[in-house]
Amino acid sequence: MLKMYIGGRWVSAVSGRTRSITNPATGEQIDVAAEGGAEDARLAIAAARKAFDESDWPHTSARHRARLLFRLADLIERHAGEQARMETENNGKPLADAEDDVLTAANVFRYYAGLIGKPSGQVSDLPGSYVGRVVREPIGVCGLIVPWNFPLMMASWKLAPCLAAGNTCVFKPAELTPVTAVRLFELMEEAGFPPGVANLLLGEGRTAGAELAAHEQVDKIAFTGGTETGRGVMRAAAGNIKKLSLELGGKSANIVFADADLDIAADYAVSGIFLNAGQVCSAGSRLLVEESVYDRFVDMVVERARKIRVGNGLHPGVEMGPLISEAHMNKVLGYIKAGIEEGAVLLTGGKRITEGELARGFFVEPTVFGDVHSGMRIFREEIFGPVLSVTKFRDEEDAVRLANDSIYGLAGAVFTSDAGKAERVARRVRVGVFWINVYHPAMVEMPWGGYKQSGLGRELGTFGLDAFTEVKQIVHNLHPGPLGYYHWNRS
Repeated sequence: MLKMYIGGRWVSAVSGRTRSITNPATGEQIDVAAEGGAEDARLAIAAARKAFDESDWPHTSARHRARLLFRLADLIERHAGEQARMETENNGKPLADAEDDVLTAANVFRYYAGLIGKPSGQVSDLPGSYVGRVVREPIGVCGLIVPWNFPLMMASWKLAPCLAAGNTCVFKPAELTPVTAVRLFELMEEAGFPPGVANLLLGEGRTAGAELAAHEQVDKIAFTGGTETGRGVMRAAAGNIKKLSLELGGKSANIVFADADLDIAADYAVSGIFLNAGQVCSAGSRLLVEESVYDRFVDMVVERARKIRVGNGLHPGVEMGPLISEAHMNKVLGYIKAGIEEGAVLLTGGKRITEGELARGFFVEPTVFGDVHSGMRIFREEIFGPVLSVTKFRDEEDAVRLANDSIYGLAGAVFTSDAGKAERVARRVRVGVFWINVYHPAMVEMPWGGYKQSGLGRELGTFGLDAFTEVKQIVHNLHPGPLGYYHWNRS
């Protein structure tokens, strides 16, 4: 049974409730997890609060915290094969993708271990005998909430900078995918993180997560998930004006001009949407194609989509796995139905896969819609599945207009052989992450986050560490003397 880790102890839920954890490729139970609730959240928060307020953790040297993070990174790599298999069984993604995620997680912990040893802050000579310093300090108790699409990698994105900065935390994975989070906390315990510094809370967002977001002893919430849930987190955090980092939804535009290398652009267009079965916040779900090459390019994309090997992620050669759950699969199928009803042309896919052993899982065919216009739901709403909407554009101005016609602003891309055009489009599309002649790379050294309703703040890079710190100014009077302001000081 998967237990929670609170105050340095492995515990069941106070209520005794549990949840069955299933493999979305087979529908089979792979484990049972403790189902924490509001009371468990309060216990975890109290443990984190005590560790921050009463232990030496916030005041330990950067070198000491770095040693622990480096040790954890080494342990993750040592057990990489085991964790990758766990991730695939719980999430469904192809094993090769899970292996990349595990190594990325280790790299993130190692990056922040190195970063906190670098010089930081500012020093200023001020008027008179004053010297000013600007320093960064930990915020306090942080609630970290991650989604089910990249369970281990998203955990590293939040835990690494949070702990590197000297905070304590309560970490809550998605209730559907707790397996690698539990294993990660076992490795953290082995690495030597003090009790209460990092606490693992299992359970639903509407109970355990809601308590974490609202509790007045929590100083910051870092949340990755849907935009509507993010609004709820913002409302809950208003009680004590928590610091917030929100990485929310996306409906990213991938723009292909006629002068692009179409073979290369087609490969990226396919991986841009069908990676992780489209369950990626930055997925290139809106493909915008210049009208002069529209028909030819769409044929190239459809041909590639039909060749994708769909199946159980543990099987060799599989390139796309299942959706995370039956409920989510039905939601995606509902969007496909809406696309057909609104007049988009279904070019390939569109159905649940029900042949052979795949009938036991939650598989949807790679789906491509053509002739999509901006009024359709499949153009405007985040589907979070293997569904690509293709829209034609006339010229550069039209492409930028369509790309920006969204409430979201997480990511985007352009494919063109004209460097000037690429730079113009990159500047004008209002997103936090933009790629030129490539799609999907996310690097720990670079900031990640979005404009508009795609969230607040940035993760990764130096920005990710800054997001877990408070900024303080300290002014030192080197030559104190009489103030001279009040009448008794005046000569």
